Amino acid sequence: MTERAPAATRDAVPPVVLRAVDKIYGDGDEAVHALAGVSLEVGRGEMVALAGPSGCGKSTLLNLVGCVDLPTSGTVLVDGRATGGLSDDALTALRRERVGTVFQFFNLLPALRVFDNVALPLVLQRADRARIEERVAEVLAAVGVAEKAHAFPAQLSGGQLQRVAIARAIVHHPAIVLADEPTGNLDSQNGDVVLALLRSRADDGQAILMATHSADAAARCDRVVRMRDGRVG
Repeated sequence: MTERAPAATRDAVPPVVLRAVDKIYGDGDEAVHALAGVSLEVGRGEMVALAGPSGCGKSTLLNLVGCVDLPTSGTVLVDGRATGGLSDDALTALRRERVGTVFQFFNLLPALRVFDNVALPLVLQRADRARIEERVAEVLAAVGVAEKAHAFPAQLSGGQLQRVAIARAIVHHPAIVLADEPTGNLDSQNGDVVLALLRSRADDGQAILMATHSADAAARCDRVVRMRDGRVG
């Protein structure tokens, strides 16, 4: 398990902090400036939308906060820890323990039943079986698909798949939930359900950072951060 900052420090620092962050892919004439001087904070209990055209840097920003990539320069703090100085193992542990991600295309494992898909973050944390069974049942009920625990993903509707994806993202009590176009493949009714679930996570004290093209989704957030050409504002 990764070493975590003391509770008082974590409470004082927003779960998501970016300070003058640049992200450059490639070198020389081939260099692509995906992010340029981005500064952003997302507090506990806050739901923030990242809005902007395709290619503006939304996914890159989510990858940095999700500990799957590192900034070229600047500082990224995830639940109080600067990612730039961490080893690969420490980054993996931080991502596994403090971040949950909801994907547009769900990313559930088709060979696993719903229960086992949702249990994966706890299995990776080596939680005991009783705790896994209790917590998975709790979150499946919270997102309204408890009766689908033994179904396979192929047996679920799009709305049900996204609810299961949210359950998997929150089962391990992460400080941060990242959502990449979470309503992009859903009709308006199911999209409203998913947004309400994410809103409930923010109301429960988690930091929600959502990339979206949807004006309706952005309107459900506390704040909208607009991005263009790798910059915010």
